[in-house]
Parts: sequence; structure tokens; C-alpha cells
Amino acid sequence: MLPIGPLMIEHRLIEKMIAVIRKETDRFPRKGDIDPAFIDSAIDFMRTYADRCHHGKEEDILFRELNRRTLPPELKLIMEELVEEHRQGRQTVADLIEAKQRYTRGDKEAVRTILDRLRYMTDLYPKHIEKEDRHFFIPCMSLFTEEEKEAMLGEEYAFDRELIHQIYRERIAAWSEEDDSEEDAPDTREKSL
Repeated sequence: MLPIGPLMIEHRLIEKMIAVIRKETDRFPRKGDIDPAFIDSAIDFMRTYADRCHHGKEEDILFRELNRRTLPPELKLIMEELVEEHRQGRQTVADLIEAKQRYTRGDKEAVRTILDRLRYMTDLYPKHIEKEDRHFFIPCMSLFTEEEKEAMLGEEYAFDRELIHQIYRERIAAWSEEDDSEEDAPDTREKSL
């Protein structure tokens, strides 16, 4: 398998999630209410799977290796566009998180931002995926030897094996820091005698 194989397989799952997001986004106006649990699930998928897992392998492995080569101008331009689209995806998710928080605090105007960001996401990703699959991945493979391709594929597998452990180590560390800060804070509760 080429190192782009796992990335293209991941694209198929991202496309399925984008279809679910589009369907739910179209339903929101008819329902008249936003489902915060669905928004949380969409955010989690886009942050964890699409960005950390998928874009992580693209940027930290494939793009890193491509940056070590002299790319034809058209591939260099596409790679720059892809990196910018990854940044836009991250910003969209950050905007969605902020709008969802406003919504759960009672700000009904946040619905407009939530729907806008979801629609932007469902517009961005299909075009982004098509650009990678049809115009970038295959031509890039000709720049690598068979050994280099095998090494990248092995690195992708190692990346995936470590990812879940990294995510939960980070979550536990964050929770531990919260616990520590609560223990260090002065007790301002009323003391009963």
C-alpha cells in the first residue's frame, strides 16, 4: 500500500461525517433548535479524527517529507493551499466551539454562527478532499522511492497506534491540573462549627 492509501481511506469516513453534518444542518431550521450533543460530536470528530489523526499524518509525515524535496511549482502551490485549508478547518471548529458555548449559555443569536460554520465545513471538506485525492496525492508519490514510501507508511501506522494514548494522556493531565488548582485554591466555603 502507498502512504496515501490510509489517507484516502480516512477521506471516505470524513466524507460520511460531512454528509451527516450536512443532513443535520439542514434539519436544524425545521426543528427550530440546535442539538448541543450533536454539535459536540461533530466537533470531537473534526478535531480528533479529521484534524489530529488525518491532518496530523498529512502534515507531520507526508508534507514534511515533501518539504525536503524540490516540488514542481503546481504541487508546491497545491500543498500551500492544503495547509491553509487545514488552518481554515481548525478555525472553523474553534468558531463552532465558541458559538456552541454561547448558545448553551442562552444566546439564541449563536444559532446563526453555528449553522454558518457547519455549512462552511460541509463546503470546504469535499473540495479539499477532491483536491488531495485527484490532484495532489498521486503525483506526489512519484517523488519518493519505494523504500521511502514504505518508511512513510510505517510511520503512519505508528502515528495511529500512538494517537489514542496521546489523547488520553493529555486529557488526564488536564484533569489533574484542574484538580491541583482546586486543591491549591483557598477554601471560601462557610465553615460550620
